[in-house]
Amino acid sequence: MAATRRPLTLAAAVATAVALGASVLTLPALAADANGAEKPAPPKLELKDGTLQWGLKESFRKYVVGMAHGKIEAEGGATQAAGNGVFTFSGGKGTYDTGTHATDTAFKGSVRFTSTLHKFDIGIADIKVRTKGKTGAIRADVTLNGAVQNDIDFAELDLSAVRPGGGEGGAMVFKDIPTTLTEKGAKAFNGMYEKGEKLDPATLTVTPGAPVPEKPTEPTKPAEPSKPAETPQHPKPSERPERPERTKPTKPATPAGVVDGSLSWGLKESFRKYIDTGGGAAVAGGAKKIPSGFQFPYATAELDPAGKKLDASFKGSVRFTYKAHGIDMKFSDLKVRANGAKGTLLADVTTPKGTNNDVKFASLDLSGVSYKPKNDVVHLAKVPATLTAAGAKQFANDTTGSPYQPGEKLDPVTVALSAKAGATLPKAGDGETGGAGTTGSGTTGTGTTGSGSVGGGGTVGGGTGTLAATGSSVPSTALLGAAGVALAAGAGAVVAARRRRGSEAV
Repeated sequence: MAATRRPLTLAAAVATAVALGASVLTLPALAADANGAEKPAPPKLELKDGTLQWGLKESFRKYVVGMAHGKIEAEGGATQAAGNGVFTFSGGKGTYDTGTHATDTAFKGSVRFTSTLHKFDIGIADIKVRTKGKTGAIRADVTLNGAVQNDIDFAELDLSAVRPGGGEGGAMVFKDIPTTLTEKGAKAFNGMYEKGEKLDPATLTVTPGAPVPEKPTEPTKPAEPSKPAETPQHPKPSERPERPERTKPTKPATPAGVVDGSLSWGLKESFRKYIDTGGGAAVAGGAKKIPSGFQFPYATAELDPAGKKLDASFKGSVRFTYKAHGIDMKFSDLKVRANGAKGTLLADVTTPKGTNNDVKFASLDLSGVSYKPKNDVVHLAKVPATLTAAGAKQFANDTTGSPYQPGEKLDPVTVALSAKAGATLPKAGDGETGGAGTTGSGTTGTGTTGSGSVGGGGTVGGGTGTLAATGSSVPSTALLGAAGVALAAGAGAVVAARRRRGSEAV
């Protein structure tokens, strides 16, 4: 008798509902075969007409429309209850796996929270609910001030004490499922809440349907052997050996394997010089400093020299800090994706506000390089790079925006990839000296600054958004004032805003 009082999980309740109430299914796959034959694979069942009622966090909704003087918009299949109530995401469709007892349901609709006064724009879309046993998660695509994170586990579900109820049309209703914020969900809130924060309870409604049809397309392929049976009727033995010979030449079209490599890049020489006046750059994860900037070690790559295609990832990171000006930026997980003459450099950019993953940071012009291997090495040297709009946004502060503009010239990028173990890679600095702007003695690998002038292309701070050419005779205090005023003002605004938020209940 005690067993009947134990709470049912979502998956167990769905299975029970289907077994007892769905006349279209008798679940033969779950019963043992009396003859000892192999049992068929457990079927998946269709879940349909689903809804998810969830308010995210009531205090946050009140903060958005109250203190932040913002607005909340629900669209695309999502609605909000009157009086700044909870959201309902509709059109839920998914599956229940009778073998693993896992459910996966996707819903329509999105919600957007914006505030011009408090400078945030948070969007939540492509909601999914996944459960297994007594645990689960609400997944979503989250956009924070233009940066998108796809399919993150936003909230954890606890179904251990949830009892199923009945709904219209045989629907199963799981009311008031406790939810808590995940680490990635906390970042999506711009750091206003911490991991483990209690969120609004969620109510999930799903209707079990018919078994998901298996894909029986492959068994039809064995019907093809009937064709060879006809060939003996036509005495053309010479045709058979010719066909295998024609297929062999197509195999070399596969991308070349890559076993080693590196990425050399300085970001922007004038920016490095500016950081050196009062801060520093620290490398980690295998990255190292070189005369032209930094070198990042090889992680993985797919290279097709004939098709002029490249998708390469590199390990290591570089972190720029300038405490007096409130700067703390880390660049990691660099990637180069190229197709012919065009390419993109991507990076994960981390600031005190959080991490923006796979930012399309720079556009690459590969029209002047060759993908052809030389001594088993493809060397894409001094590839011109320009800042993208997404890249410029990474430098923005809350007061003056970004001191850089899309199209700004960055330091060139050099990629070296080896398709053979033991092949000699170009030495750091080979064919890659020089950056955006001229220098005298240049910036050394230890971060010291030479006596040359910073090129006019640099754009760090300043009343006009550009850092003018500066000779060695200019005192460092003047350089700090001209270069850092905008960034320092922005950092102060961020700190002040955070202090205000810390004293307000949201």
